[in-house]
Amino acid sequence: MEDALIIDLYWQRQERAIEETDRKYGSYCMKVADNILHDRLDAEECVSDTWLRAWNSMPPERPSLLRAFLARITRNLSLDRWRSAHAAKRGQGEVVHVLLDELAECIADTEHVEDLVSAGELSAAVGRFVRSLPERDGDLFTRRYFFAESIPEIAARSHLSENNVTVILSRARRRLRTHLEKEGFIQ
Repeated sequence: MEDALIIDLYWQRQERAIEETDRKYGSYCMKVADNILHDRLDAEECVSDTWLRAWNSMPPERPSLLRAFLARITRNLSLDRWRSAHAAKRGQGEVVHVLLDELAECIADTEHVEDLVSAGELSAAVGRFVRSLPERDGDLFTRRYFFAESIPEIAARSHLSENNVTVILSRARRRLRTHLEKEGFIQ
């Protein structure tokens, strides 16, 4: 079923919208959640919560890209669940720590960054940066830092060596740092 028709079902408050969403995007959202949580049951709960959040969001929202809309919800719910599960166990959540360590070279002041992220300003700046990248590099960056895919997964999917992916991401992070400096997020 086409995304526009699925969105129309949400707007008409028909429960079939959730069935169609699950049929079309269930495995995709499950992959997003599992990349972050590495726990099938937690990932399944996040996907179920995604459908509820989508139901409660439409209307009033009418997403132009349903796939991206659902991925964002799934990702945010998964990160919240991960943070909650690891709040008392610092250092044991490898995926998020690895990603944050990789991005730390771009952003130095984490307390200030958290304030900006909550306000959405940094998120918008990073979005502008990713859109400015060549398509392949933007895709690799998004897969790593939005969908939390591993380097081997990205390499296999993009038909590149792991080393090549690592180099492209490293260069992208350096360019991101320069971009954020120009936009005034880093001094």
